[in-house]
Amino acid sequence: MNKTCGGPCGCDAKPDTDSDSSTASAASGKWVSVYAVPKMDCPSEERIIRLALNGFDEIRKLSFDLSNRQLEIIHEGAAEPITSKLATLGLGASLQKTQAADPEAIKASENSAASNAQESSTLRVLLGINAFMFVVEMSAGLIAQSTGLIADSLDMFADALVYALALFAVGHGVKMQVRAAHMAGVLQLILALGVLIEVGRRFIFGSEPESLMMMAVAFVALIANVGCLLLISKHREGGAHMKASWIFSANDVVINIGVIAAGGLVAWTGSSYPDLIIGTVVGLIVLNGARRILALKA
Repeated sequence: MNKTCGGPCGCDAKPDTDSDSSTASAASGKWVSVYAVPKMDCPSEERIIRLALNGFDEIRKLSFDLSNRQLEIIHEGAAEPITSKLATLGLGASLQKTQAADPEAIKASENSAASNAQESSTLRVLLGINAFMFVVEMSAGLIAQSTGLIADSLDMFADALVYALALFAVGHGVKMQVRAAHMAGVLQLILALGVLIEVGRRFIFGSEPESLMMMAVAFVALIANVGCLLLISKHREGGAHMKASWIFSANDVVINIGVIAAGGLVAWTGSSYPDLIIGTVVGLIVLNGARRILALKA
């Protein structure tokens, strides 16, 4: 009687090499491995995992479930190298099960590759929008003495880095991808710390943010981010990375509204504290994102 194995992860029961079906299964090596990732609770961890696993040619598809903190991988061959790589990320990833892949799931994965060109084009547009708005908001923030605008510009910069890294990852090895991510993370870290230091300085020595410029520029940024949402909308049910991009832009819209509200409070109260508070909040968000990128290991 032939013995069969539920997956390629080293169980005692191994496929009988004399069995045609088992041999075909081993040759094709199409498996689905499900991982629990307790510390994967936001898109930052998703992009860290994507960068780390990009060098595995045997991986056919990654499916992320952030709400349940699960990762599903369609791959060829053994799951052990993938499991070992995930373990180095410090996210608590553990393999839950490995089973033969559904042919329909494989077909869907292959069909999804046809949309990669469109997604890459969308990512380039998003990169351009976020890079442009980073320059606009940073310049306006310095002129208007608004830490809220400066911090919001850094959030734009962080998103631009995400899109740039996603495009850069294509065709490069994982070590080069991680090196690029670390360079981006260091720059993001320096900028975030600079904003928080500036917030502290203005708390001590005072500032006079120009509320009208704050609201005007934040409104322009809001329009830009709504445009990004519209661009992503046709892709957000496709790849998980595009879903994450949707979340990034949706978060940006919330931050823009926060800066506009802070500008209104500055105008109403005559106090700089609303601007300083929103600047601190956004600065901490960017700082945490930099920390997660720098935690990525090759």
